[in-house]
Amino acid sequence: MLDPLWKMTAAAQAGAVRRADVSALELIDSHLERIAEVNPQVNAVTQLLAGRARAAAAHTDRLRAAGAALGPLAGVPFTVKETTAVEGVPTTFGTPRFRDLVAPADALPVARLRAAGAIPIGHSNMPTLVLAGMHTRSELFGDTVNPWDRSRTPGGTSGGDAVAVATGMAALGLGNDSGGSVRVPAQFCGVAGLKPSTGRFPADQRVLGPDDPGPASQMLVTDGPMARSVGDLRLAYEVLAGTDPRDPRAVPVPLYGEPLPGPVKVAVVADPGGQGVHPAVRAAVEAAAGALRDAGYDVREVADVPRMAEALDAYGRIAVTEFAPSWPVVRTLLGEGGDRYIAMMMEQTPPASADELVRLMGTWLGVRRSWTEFLHEYPLLLGPTFTEPPVEPGLESRDRAGRDRVGAGMRLCSVTSFVGVPAVAVPTGVSDGLPCGVQIIGRAFREDLCLDAAQAVEDRLGVFTPVDPRR
Repeated sequence: MLDPLWKMTAAAQAGAVRRADVSALELIDSHLERIAEVNPQVNAVTQLLAGRARAAAAHTDRLRAAGAALGPLAGVPFTVKETTAVEGVPTTFGTPRFRDLVAPADALPVARLRAAGAIPIGHSNMPTLVLAGMHTRSELFGDTVNPWDRSRTPGGTSGGDAVAVATGMAALGLGNDSGGSVRVPAQFCGVAGLKPSTGRFPADQRVLGPDDPGPASQMLVTDGPMARSVGDLRLAYEVLAGTDPRDPRAVPVPLYGEPLPGPVKVAVVADPGGQGVHPAVRAAVEAAAGALRDAGYDVREVADVPRMAEALDAYGRIAVTEFAPSWPVVRTLLGEGGDRYIAMMMEQTPPASADELVRLMGTWLGVRRSWTEFLHEYPLLLGPTFTEPPVEPGLESRDRAGRDRVGAGMRLCSVTSFVGVPAVAVPTGVSDGLPCGVQIIGRAFREDLCLDAAQAVEDRLGVFTPVDPRR
């Protein structure tokens, strides 16, 4: 028997629709059947857009029958994080207060995916307001389950998308990342994820009103796709990149840069900051390093990454300073216990004064400069996404020790978001029944180098999803 359509890669799905091997409606129906089978077990898809998706698929089929050229993602279903607007659908942020906040238009990345022929099939779960912690549990929709092990978190804050993609409910997921929110759930669920350079994908952070948020919200948050293969991640990257008049931050940089002379140098740091790393994660980094050596990369272990402690401190102080004025109101939207994660951060990291904030903005630029110099010497950096295997749900909100442990685990994600450079999370295998992975970090606007290296890792170590949820 042939495999069901939902098991195909996004590239294969779109190719089959363009060739008329299958109809877009058949493709969507295959995924809707998979959602009906799997989502009750994992609770990743929050608002199912079945009728809308079937109507969009029928329109795609009519276009094909009329001889129109179809896009590179023709008929491919994707999920959209509850933070990101889909026209005519509530953008709830996982809180009951916003359950009726119907979006008047698609967010820019949703519109770009649609223009390429992809079809939104549902919203996906996340921590309430993306502030309740790393674990994907929202006040409005409840907990999302890691399909590999119900006792482990799927990560977050884009955990719903990671689970939907990992289990075959969608070929692509659209999340966002300001410190690991795409990459960590990608590792915990065994899929690939891309955090692009700041300014690579156009976006609009004015999600709750007409006013722009502060610099941390503008510069740290990037939309990012997830997929089961690096090839599909590359397709999404090519579609999402570019400029838009609604986003003055988006930079008109070519998708692919000039080839680098000689073997590309890769710096390897298994334990960034020297705070410790789990043996399974160290083994994943070593496996990826071996794969890159086999592919012809010049792989070298280095002592550490630049200015990690300084970068983490500045990241936290800037973010808290921007967020503090709204916290008394925001915490009322998080539900019982949902405020613990941020409350502990606010207690530990007080807001900066005006003078301190000016100094911190200078530190931000200085850290970026140090990383630019580092990546000039080593165009790629290989390291952990999270320095432990998937942890238990809600660890970061349980107590200060749990919060510090999770913060340390995602430290390389936080620093690279602060610096604004691209990174691809790629799986490396399965250890003790849980997926393992690494991230490959590159120079600003050289996502192509990251994707090439991730492809080399995938070619040698394999693809590990889709999976059926473990009971």
